[in-house]
Amino acid sequence: MTIDLHVHSTFSDGSMSPTELVHAAHKMGLFALAITDHDTLEGIEEAMHVGSLLGIEIVPGLELSIKHGDLAVHLLGYLFRPLDKTLLLVLQRLQAARLERNKVILAKLNRLGVEIGMQELATISGHGQSGRPHIAQLLMQKGVVKNMDEAFDRYLARGALAYAPRYVLQAAEAILMIKNAGGVAILAHPQQLEKSGKDVNAVISKLQIAGLDGVEVYYPTHSRQFKKKLLTIAKKLDLLITGGSDYHGTIRPGTTLAGGRNCSVPRSVLEEMKQRLAKNHSLLPSEPSN
Repeated sequence: MTIDLHVHSTFSDGSMSPTELVHAAHKMGLFALAITDHDTLEGIEEAMHVGSLLGIEIVPGLELSIKHGDLAVHLLGYLFRPLDKTLLLVLQRLQAARLERNKVILAKLNRLGVEIGMQELATISGHGQSGRPHIAQLLMQKGVVKNMDEAFDRYLARGALAYAPRYVLQAAEAILMIKNAGGVAILAHPQQLEKSGKDVNAVISKLQIAGLDGVEVYYPTHSRQFKKKLLTIAKKLDLLITGGSDYHGTIRPGTTLAGGRNCSVPRSVLEEMKQRLAKNHSLLPSEPSN
């Protein structure tokens, strides 16, 4: 039975609400679903409520943009405590950094003659986190660009006309934060490393030393050959393997939740994550008795 551990909702840059995503997962016959919104946990409670009604396990999830030295990568967190105080405080800081970057990007676009206001951005994003994909949607609506790729290439990607950096966590501190909240830290869509010319094996090995628990193997754009390569690395480093569709809804036309031919994630992946956490917990020193 298939699961999907990488999905985005309207609380970040997806087009479907948590409720809609859980219903879609139920329709596809998924056993479990993780909503991994960027820098926010706001959609988890809603998803868990609907999941309990439909009999789908909702896995607490999160996606973070992080830095490993000068390298930008994405980190997925799973099975953490959603109410962990330290985790929530760090997410508040990241959310504030997103807001400041949005202001800088819009100011640059205004100077380029593209008028977009913060209220307009808030309206299109609805709730949760506003970001570059929402700005790209506005650029398309205004006829400034034809599609999402053009929006990023011309205006929003690193080095583009309206690009602005933002504060992100370093890999070691992000991994530690997730683990201290009781979760596991997973490297997202590692093929992006290969596309940027990096040595995937070397990067994953260094992240494993920093505490990384696993790597996302099952992913729509991962070829059979690349999945085999990742499985070899994971076995060598004793890393967990995970997977998901990275579904964003209509923001990425032609995509779907896991379960189709593009991405199938075995249920055993989730069980192995839980077993690893249970093992780690058993190795912790016990509380002294009074």
